[in-house]
Amino acid sequence: MGGVGKTTLLNHINNELGRRRNNFDIVIWATVSKNHTVEKVQDEIGGKIGYSDQRWKQKSYDEKATDILAVLSKMKFVLLLDDIWERVDLVKVGIPIPRQGNGSKLIFTTRSLDVCGQMEAHEKIVVDCLAPEKAWELFQIKVGEETLDGHPQIRGLAKEVAEECKGLPLALITIGRAMSSKETPEQWEYAKRILRRSVAYQVLPGMRKELYPLLKFSYDSLPDDKLKSCFLYCALFPEDFVIEKWELIDYWIAEGFLDENDSICDRNEGHDIICTLLGLCLLEKADEGVKMHDVIRDMALWIASEIEKEKYIVETSAQLTEAPKIENWGMIKRLSLMINRIQSLRGTPDCPDLQTLFLEYNFLHSMRLGKDFFQNMVSLTVLNLSGNRDLTELPVGISNLVSLQCLNIRNTCIRELPMELSSLSKLKCLNLEQTNDLVTVPEKLICGFSRLQVLRMLWTGLAAGRAINGNISFSRLECLECLKYLNALTITIRNDFALEGFLSSHRLQGCTEGLCIYRREDDSLFSLKTLCLPPMKRLRYLSLISTSIEEVKIEWEEEGRKIQTPYDFQTSVIASERNFYNLWKVDIRSCPNLKDITWIIWAPNLGNLFVRACRRMEEIISEGEVAAMTGDLILFAKLQYLGLSSLPELKSIHRIALSFPSLVAITVGDCPKLRKIPLSSNSAKGRRIIITGEQQWWNELEWEDESARDIFLPSFQPWQELEIARMLKIAPKEDE
Repeated sequence: MGGVGKTTLLNHINNELGRRRNNFDIVIWATVSKNHTVEKVQDEIGGKIGYSDQRWKQKSYDEKATDILAVLSKMKFVLLLDDIWERVDLVKVGIPIPRQGNGSKLIFTTRSLDVCGQMEAHEKIVVDCLAPEKAWELFQIKVGEETLDGHPQIRGLAKEVAEECKGLPLALITIGRAMSSKETPEQWEYAKRILRRSVAYQVLPGMRKELYPLLKFSYDSLPDDKLKSCFLYCALFPEDFVIEKWELIDYWIAEGFLDENDSICDRNEGHDIICTLLGLCLLEKADEGVKMHDVIRDMALWIASEIEKEKYIVETSAQLTEAPKIENWGMIKRLSLMINRIQSLRGTPDCPDLQTLFLEYNFLHSMRLGKDFFQNMVSLTVLNLSGNRDLTELPVGISNLVSLQCLNIRNTCIRELPMELSSLSKLKCLNLEQTNDLVTVPEKLICGFSRLQVLRMLWTGLAAGRAINGNISFSRLECLECLKYLNALTITIRNDFALEGFLSSHRLQGCTEGLCIYRREDDSLFSLKTLCLPPMKRLRYLSLISTSIEEVKIEWEEEGRKIQTPYDFQTSVIASERNFYNLWKVDIRSCPNLKDITWIIWAPNLGNLFVRACRRMEEIISEGEVAAMTGDLILFAKLQYLGLSSLPELKSIHRIALSFPSLVAITVGDCPKLRKIPLSSNSAKGRRIIITGEQQWWNELEWEDESARDIFLPSFQPWQELEIARMLKIAPKEDE
């Protein structure tokens, strides 16, 4: 990202090459920068090789290229190109392509991963922010010892201010210099507070002049307004908040940022935009989601308010107990009050331009929501009420939000959706996940949302096939079939009838992103023994809970006939389209008849696997069924977290040691017969993984080779009951 120290590192390389004896004939530095021209680069290089007179500068770029080529082709050179924003055509400039044969080198810096590809880089080195101790060292240097020692409280406050820079060198330098003249604890307390409120650009000198303009180049390089709007939207979430990709795309769809002409492709477009922002270091990867570096987020809020003049009010994690006092509601376009302590919303604010309202994770109470609060929000497009556990019914005024396109009531205690919501005729995204108390949704209401593209119902009380007071509520999947624009679905299924309906619907399978098959202990409606799953290319989460299933098979159609996998397949088949390419998380619990889950090898990008309380589970990957596999398939290539708990018969994860190139942690609890884990001295090379389990289990483990135990000994952590629950990251039970 901008300001992380790429130019500083390149400058260090330049100085070291000039200082040390080396076998290069010449070292050339050229700053390319945004909107460069071939002639500008040629002039910089020409000056280093003796072409700097006025006559040479008046030559055409073709003539200059010939002259540069004539000199450099006879030399062994190092060319350092700083700050590349797009491909530099080396041939047009006159630079011989560095190859192993000529021994020359090209090193360049860029903020864009795409540029690395365009320049055909042989090696890419990501420059990360500084570790906390190094960041503190740099900050102390810029503030100065005299200021830090000027008062007993200042050094401790300075550490807290430095932490707000999150290791970004340019921020540490800029803010350190700005604070070098602040000699009282009160000034440092004030600086800490405004940095945490993301309004530092309004107060601290240097932020608008030095820091933000440099970072803003990344924003300016975005090719269109669509990407710029998507980027700025990410600043509505709190600092260090992991934004789930699917949720972000839901909001972008509702806001109209994505292509509205193709409801199937717009989700793919959303993923492409996320990858673009990641590639430009404007977003960071975070498990299954993304997040913003704090300084980038501050810059985004500055751009939104000061440059784009889009009025953003963002008061997140601010311990607010009531809505902030806003002088001019009419100017606000987006308001985010996430993660506060707001219990009530009163009055009738006049905000005709408000499009986005985030109230996630507050203490909003149904009895304290004024019926007229939403009266004058005629433009409201996105409403997020998720995480408000005191919310048992929707505010009456929501039915007046005729422009609403996204309603998120995930993880609330709402019991029913009233028919009055039928007035929300423009609704595109409805999130009901983890609404365990939700028991009533009129089928006519769902069918009436004719524009609905996204429907999320994982872990709802309103599961397909659940019996309520002797009646099946919302059990007919035909209701979902009538939603012709539906392209993203998550659903919980609780009986054979509903499951049969789901598995017979190619359309629903094709748009399903999350699937939970769950039988309550007191439910006799689920007797399925063999589950035949069709490859669902969009599926990212699968959970089997308390089912009677004994075997899982993969089934696809070929030439009009159904084919089920035995496991004597070739690697080429696994790598084909007949797999679960997007499946990221599998959670299997309390399935007493399952003996193995070998089918997961059809999920090549699986990142999280959690299995617990399956009393007959003997193997994760069946040794006999995959022993004949050939080819170079890397099992568990993307696996990050493996959690195994309460599996009394489990003897094997896999018959041979695996490389586990992405593994972060293994957690094992109450698996007394598991004497071996598939790790060798070649596993997880270059990565320190965490292995959590009982001390006795660890002491009795058998290893692939003698050196493996020594290698992984520092990785082991004895587990406590609460610790394993945290590590397993299991989805909540219905009554939790």
